Amino acid sequence: MSVEIWHNPRCSKSRETLKLLEDNQVNPKVFLYLEEKPNSKLILDTLKKLGISARDLLRKSEDAYKDNNLKDKELSEKQLIAAMVQEPKLIERPIVIKGNQAKLGRPPQQVLEIL
Repeated sequence: MSVEIWHNPRCSKSRETLKLLEDNQVNPKVFLYLEEKPNSKLILDTLKKLGISARDLLRKSEDAYKDNNLKDKELSEKQLIAAMVQEPKLIERPIVIKGNQAKLGRPPQQVLEIL
């Protein structure tokens, strides 16, 4: 079964997770989500695999989080996903997906649970 990583080469945790996969003889498909920009269906499917809410996938330290007032608890899942589609840098990274399972690589060793 293939493995995919949502990767940002500029992120140290993302690089560490990719190296960890490779060190474990896993050659993942690399999805450069900042360039290829996931659509809302892909984000929703990934949230289901992760078993978390859209709010839990948001990078709260990003300027776009503050600029778009995403801390507002009244915002729906659909609105939060739309914000991630518009600004993919809001998506926490890295995400490793294998089949119907996914894990955030924070810390990187967490992804080994689904291999």
